[in-house]
Amino acid sequence: MKEYDVIVLGAGPGGYVAAIKAAQNNLKVAIIEKEAIGGVCLNWGCIPTKSLLKSAKVYQEFMNAKDYGIDIADKSQITPNWSNILKRKDRIVKRLTGGVKMLLEKNKVEIFTGEGEIITNNEVLINDEKIRAKNIIISTGASPILPPIEGLEKAYKDNFLMTSKEILDIDNIPQELVIIGGGVIGIEFATIFNTFNTKVTIIEREKEILLNVDDDIRENMLKILKKAKVEVLTESTVVKIKNNEVIYKDKDGNDKSVSASKVLLSVGMKANIGSFTKLNIKLNNKFVEVNDSLQTSIPNIYAIGDVNGKMMLAHVASHQGIIAVNNILGHKEKLNYDQIPSAIYSFPEIAQVGLTEKAAKTKGLDYKVSIFPLQANGKALSANEKDGFIKIIADKKYNEILGVHILADNASDLISEAVVVMKLEGTADEIAKSVHPHPTISEIYHEAALGIIDKPIHI
Repeated sequence: MKEYDVIVLGAGPGGYVAAIKAAQNNLKVAIIEKEAIGGVCLNWGCIPTKSLLKSAKVYQEFMNAKDYGIDIADKSQITPNWSNILKRKDRIVKRLTGGVKMLLEKNKVEIFTGEGEIITNNEVLINDEKIRAKNIIISTGASPILPPIEGLEKAYKDNFLMTSKEILDIDNIPQELVIIGGGVIGIEFATIFNTFNTKVTIIEREKEILLNVDDDIRENMLKILKKAKVEVLTESTVVKIKNNEVIYKDKDGNDKSVSASKVLLSVGMKANIGSFTKLNIKLNNKFVEVNDSLQTSIPNIYAIGDVNGKMMLAHVASHQGIIAVNNILGHKEKLNYDQIPSAIYSFPEIAQVGLTEKAAKTKGLDYKVSIFPLQANGKALSANEKDGFIKIIADKKYNEILGVHILADNASDLISEAVVVMKLEGTADEIAKSVHPHPTISEIYHEAALGIIDKPIHI
C-alpha cells in the first residue's frame, strides 16, 4: 500500500494549493481529482466567466465607440461570434489548468484521476487501490442546489434549464434568459448576456438581490441594472417551469409568468460529501464542521473550501489550504473571516471587505462613513467609467477602517489596498497620508479617507 504524509481529495483552488504547499515543505503528497484539475473555479467558474465578461466588455465598448470620439459607419456589422468567444474561453482554461498540473508535477505531487473515497481515518480508496496517509485534506467543493420546483427536473434534463456549469457551453446566445436567484452568480451571468442583447429577467424570492452587499452599493447597482433593461423581480417565488415559461408568485401572491429561451438556476450550493460517508464526520447545516485550524471532528482530517461552507470563495479555499498545511506542520494558524474581500464581476464591478454599514449599526458600533464618487475622479472620467463610488466605514475613536465598499469598473483590483490596511489595523489617517499616484482611480481611497478625517478635496 502506498503511504503519504498528506492525501488531498479534490484539485480545485483549495486542494491544489494545499498539495503544493505541503510538497514545498518536504511532505509526501497525493492528490485525487475525479473531473478536471483546477476544479470548478478554473474550469466552470471564476476563470471562464471572466473570459466571457471580457468579451462582453469589448463588445460594449465597440457599441459605445462614439463616446470615445470614434465613428462606426454600420454597427450592425459588429456582432458577437459566440463560437469564437467560447473557443477563447476554452483556450484560457486549458492554459491555466495545464499550468496547475505542471506545478503539481514539478513539486512531485502524485496525481490520481478518479473518485476517491475515505474508508478509514487514514485510508482512501481510489480506482480499486487503497492508499494511506497520516493526514487527509477534504477539498471536494460544492454543487448547485436543485430545489423541488414543479417541472424543474424535466427542464434540466431537456437542457432548457441550466446551472452555472452548463450555461458556460451553451450553443448560442439566448434571446430571453430567466435567472432564478439574484445572488453573485446570477448577477454575473445577467451582465454577460444582457450586454450581448439578451432580454434578462432575474427572479429573487427575498426582498433584495445581493443580500450580503452594502445597501448603498446594492441600490446603485439596481439602478444600473434597470438602466440596462435587466428586469429584477424581488419577493417572487418560482413555482413551476413549463414549456418555455417560468411561472412564479409575486409579492402579492398572484401567479405570473415570464417567457424564456433558457433558464439559469442559481439559488445556492450544497457540499459534496459523498466521498466520506463511511466516516462519522460531523456536519453543520449539511456542510463539514471545522475548527479554527480547519480540522474536522476527526483531528487528522481537514476540510477546506466550499465543502466547509465558511465562505464560498476560491481565494478563501486557497488560503484555507495553506492554513491547513501549516497546522499539519505544527504552526498554529487561523483565518480572520472579517477581513476577507469579495467581488462581483458586473459592469461596473462590486468589491467589499469588512463590515457593511448595516452590520456596523447592528453591532452597535460608533462609526462614521465617507463616500466619494467616481464622477469626481479624473481617471474614471477619462475612461468613461464614471458610475460608482467608494464607501469607507471607520470607527469614530481612532478612525480605524471597519469596512470598504467599492462600485467601480476595476473594483476587484482596487479592494486589495483596503485588505492590507485592515490586516494592519490601519486608519483613515494612514491612508490619507499615503501618496496615491495621479491620475489613478486609486485616488478615491485618498479622498474618502480625507472625508473620514475632515473633508475630501475634490467634492
